[in-house]
Amino acid sequence: MSNNEECIICGAPLEYLENDTMMECVLCHKQELSKTRCSAGHYVCSECHMAGMDSIIALCLAETSKDPIAILEKMMSQPFCHMHGPEHHVLVGAALLTAYNNAVPADSMKVDLPAALTEVMSRGRQVPGGACGYMGACGAAISTGIFMSVITHNTPLSTDTWRLCNLLTSRALEQVALNGGPRCYKRDSYLSILTAARFVKENLGVEMERASVTCTRSQINNQCIGQKCPFCPQ
Repeated sequence: MSNNEECIICGAPLEYLENDTMMECVLCHKQELSKTRCSAGHYVCSECHMAGMDSIIALCLAETSKDPIAILEKMMSQPFCHMHGPEHHVLVGAALLTAYNNAVPADSMKVDLPAALTEVMSRGRQVPGGACGYMGACGAAISTGIFMSVITHNTPLSTDTWRLCNLLTSRALEQVALNGGPRCYKRDSYLSILTAARFVKENLGVEMERASVTCTRSQINNQCIGQKCPFCPQ
């Protein structure tokens, strides 16, 4: 049985096509190529799907926690965040950035958080929904690389930081891949953040808090893998 965590318009299951098809967003009526729609034909563009996400900047600026999972949970509980969706490509990086900035031991290591969050949001929005299936690169894992690139001021011409950014993304992607499909934006976000927190401690010497994770949203995920998920409630 379907539920309202699939299509945000009617609750019908989502369809993932093999090839791009011209579609019209039912909310803003923008026309663009996409591979994703619901079985009833509704298409919602990424921009409309992520409407309201700008509120995370204020949420992160007021946050004092050093635990990126706790910060992620607060953001995933906001009205703009759905069970699945490209908003997670921003949330992972934003949670890591906020926790990192709260955990760094010296002011000299802190980032300009408002500017950094804006940059994470800008870059994360560029990662399309369904990247895990259509590009072989989960957007939540890519978001860890975005986080690392922002805090290290990495560019395509960098050397050591270029290595760190790509290495972190590859490790996050590995953990996502090893736990198998189908995609779950919550599971992949948890895996990516936990991987990044370990990586930051090992390579930058900054220790973020890492509480245990138990999923509380499995009942609204039609594709939940149950006991195969490392965050499945016992």
